[in-house]
Amino acid sequence: MAQIKDLRDLLDHEVQAMYSAEKLIAAGLPRMIQNASSSELKQAFQTHLDETEHQIQRLEQVADLLEIDVDGDKNLGMAGIIAEGEQVMHKDATPEALDAALICGAQKVEHYEIAGYGTAVYLAQELGFDQVATILDGILDEEKRTNGILNSLAKTLVNPLAE
Repeated sequence: MAQIKDLRDLLDHEVQAMYSAEKLIAAGLPRMIQNASSSELKQAFQTHLDETEHQIQRLEQVADLLEIDVDGDKNLGMAGIIAEGEQVMHKDATPEALDAALICGAQKVEHYEIAGYGTAVYLAQELGFDQVATILDGILDEEKRTNGILNSLAKTLVNPLAE
């Protein structure tokens, strides 16, 4: 494990951590799509999977700009959040309750990503990596938008059916 001795090292770590997180999310979303019963929720997850694959490419671009290896430490935080979601998917649940649980798990993922990208954007700005900050800020906006979509689906469609 590399040392973190200054903000630049921390930025490198955050980029690598978010890359690991996005790879884990890309691997987990197909199971969420398969387990969702709501067609709107399936579509939201599919859209996010497509977005996640593009985010992985942009994080590779960020790593090139920073001249770092994008593969670093594995993101144990995201691995834990995904493992919790996997555990919920294996419970005996009605389709409506499972959809609500899937949104709950997905929002935990989004909140983690919002925190990670928010920090990375700030660090890139602080260190004068404007192009990196712009790319990361674009990803941050996508994560916030996805969280809003999930909130809307929960409030207007999924949770009322699960009551």
